[in-house]
Amino acid sequence: MKAIVVHQCGGPEQLHFQQTAAPVAGPGQALVRVTHAGVNFIDIYFRMGLYKADLPMILGMEAAGVVESVGEGVTEVAPGDRVAYAGPRGAYAEYAVTPAWQLVKIPSGVSGELAAAAMLQGMTAHYLTHSTFPLQQGHTCLVHAAAGGAGQCIVQMAKRRGARVIATVGTAAKAELARQAGADEVILYEQVDFAAETRRLTDGKGVDVVYDSVGASTFVKSLDSLRPRGMMVTFGNASGPVPAVEPLLLNAKGSLFLTRPTLAHHIATRDELLWRAGDVLSWLASGDLKLHIHQIYPLSDARQAQEDLAARRTTGKLLLAV
Repeated sequence: MKAIVVHQCGGPEQLHFQQTAAPVAGPGQALVRVTHAGVNFIDIYFRMGLYKADLPMILGMEAAGVVESVGEGVTEVAPGDRVAYAGPRGAYAEYAVTPAWQLVKIPSGVSGELAAAAMLQGMTAHYLTHSTFPLQQGHTCLVHAAAGGAGQCIVQMAKRRGARVIATVGTAAKAELARQAGADEVILYEQVDFAAETRRLTDGKGVDVVYDSVGASTFVKSLDSLRPRGMMVTFGNASGPVPAVEPLLLNAKGSLFLTRPTLAHHIATRDELLWRAGDVLSWLASGDLKLHIHQIYPLSDARQAQEDLAARRTTGKLLLAV
């Protein structure tokens, strides 16, 4: 099969489009013929070596496709089912093997493109807004990178739960996307100090929670944007990983809460996976959740897709067509 293989961690030049052996489904597993794979920052982190994995490796932790075959004991899916998943690595390929319990059937009315675009970022937005800090009417949240795939999902889900949303973006065009997603206020962070502007917009009080996928460059000012006993949720490293934090810093800035969650711990059981994926896919089917797919690249152009994502030249979701 054709796949994108990383033999050595490093820059985007380490993404090799090549022939490799197709995987075979073992007990409890399913072989999926991938039609679309999501391109995410976590793929870049693995390619760079920020997140560790055995080499050589096939990147990609989100995909949609069709079940080709199943291993012994599989009851969750059957050959021919349209499925999507997020989690197991190996989606930048024509075929991928995944534990069958991690596959979700795609409802009618939802395309493979939308399903692939929704799984990782959609379920991330779901756990952030429903579990990490369960938003309610009266809460105010600050959402960084609000024009990105995850950011637009967070904004929409926050509004569904009745929260006020303050969004940060880099350009006027991205500001319009954040507003279309439902943001109440949008801050162009390259033009104004977002912490000071957030304080102004909240009459000096600060927000209840910050959802921050940017990392190093926004971390300290995000803490400054919080109300006393507010929660800082750092869930990405787009500008680099957050440096070590002295616990007394949280005390000094208002007895703050700090958490660094990940999706895997929020879809660790099939029941929780079906809850989150079920919500996301049903909202897509009904039109209550809208996704913007910025571009679909051929699998062979995975390097270009990652370069575009890392350079922040995109809005919404990037996919690979396999």
